[in-house]
Amino acid sequence: MRMIFVNLPVKDIETSKAFFTALGFSFNPEYSDERTLCMIVEKNIFVMLLQEDRFRDFINGEIADASRTKEVLTCLSASSREEIDQMIATALSSGGAEWKPVQDHGFMYAGSFQDPDGHVWELVHMSGQS
Repeated sequence: MRMIFVNLPVKDIETSKAFFTALGFSFNPEYSDERTLCMIVEKNIFVMLLQEDRFRDFINGEIADASRTKEVLTCLSASSREEIDQMIATALSSGGAEWKPVQDHGFMYAGSFQDPDGHVWELVHMSGQS
């Protein structure tokens, strides 16, 4: 079975940990240290939050400034419209920022926010999805 590891640079590990903990995520301590957090999304889906100095160990070139430009849009499914609304409210009250207004297309409901480093997180619920 494949696994996915999304790697994102962050300015401050503790700020990221507090933010994503407030959103209900947990972390795998086996793959985390003072400069790296392995955030568990699902059984085989992880987001590696890497302090910028650690992130540089893995790249060539410069780190994109996510507060000014977007390098990726990370989209997670949600079990309901209410889950999307609640997660956005929690993100905004925990140091995140607004991204785009909620979109209601009837069959699909979507919302988004930016984390403290400016990375965009989209949330989507589709009719018939559980």
